[in-house]
Amino acid sequence: MRARRARGIIRRMRKIKCLVTAGPTREYFDPVRFISNPSTGKMGWNIARAAAEAGWETSLVLGPSQLGDPDGVRVSRVVSALDMLEECERLFDACDMLIMSAAVSDVRPAERLARKASKSRIDLNPRLERTPDILKTLSQKKGGRILVGFAAQTHDVAEYARKKLEEKNLDCIAANSVASAEYGFASDKNKIELIMRSGETVGFAPADEYSLAKKLVEFLGRRFFG
Repeated sequence: MRARRARGIIRRMRKIKCLVTAGPTREYFDPVRFISNPSTGKMGWNIARAAAEAGWETSLVLGPSQLGDPDGVRVSRVVSALDMLEECERLFDACDMLIMSAAVSDVRPAERLARKASKSRIDLNPRLERTPDILKTLSQKKGGRILVGFAAQTHDVAEYARKKLEEKNLDCIAANSVASAEYGFASDKNKIELIMRSGETVGFAPADEYSLAKKLVEFLGRRFFG
């Protein structure tokens, strides 16, 4: 009993090292045209902010965004999915928890032109290829780390999230519907359900993204490091 209590005290004293990803990626056809999505990065940005405020040692890998650097957070700014993967791989070994909230583009042009194509010469049937699966790649060297995913979907959200949870060896995943303008991309409010590996579902009431991020960080801290 004393040994277990001592280990618990040590875990609480040690600063949790958290790696967060946020924002979209951009996959360029040429220097000015790209594939992307409407993500602003605000949810992940607020998670990183809340984690730092909770005393965690926090790194944020942020895709193209107008957001500044949260206080107390080490920020790496990236553009493409490959950039994000490479930066996450660099930081992953030192983290205790990865919270993968970035909205990474699933595909990229197979060829990137060095110069802007004129309008008349734009390829209307460009060949695409898949971008690297960042979370799945990192999960292959998971070790004792806690992996938290996000599943943004317009339909069948819980079903999609559970599938992703299993495929990517996650400890939990935030099921996040983006079908509604009220809670979709670029909204200041959000709502999530956290699906645990055990099958338990933890609901979070709709809230502004900072308040929701604080509640999520508090829950993750208690569940995995309390």
